[in-house]
Amino acid sequence: MQKIESLITRCPKLGCDIPFSYCLRERGSLPCARILACWSHRLPVEDFLKERLTEDEWNQAFLAPDRDRLSAILTAAGKAKKE
Repeated sequence: MQKIESLITRCPKLGCDIPFSYCLRERGSLPCARILACWSHRLPVEDFLKERLTEDEWNQAFLAPDRDRLSAILTAAGKAKKE
């Protein structure tokens, strides 16, 4: 059985295929703000996250303003350089 973290989907922010594990930590300790929209058709992602995030983390992840696409690409590129 495939682990949930290894499932793949197309990322509308980055324009490429990425695993669920990346979406879970796209903003360091917080998931991507778009994770609910991108994954809810494939799995119960809201329930999954509510079991793992505190109320404060949930609010930071989903109630704070989202970054623009360029910022996301630059952040991803910076992370890739470090690895």
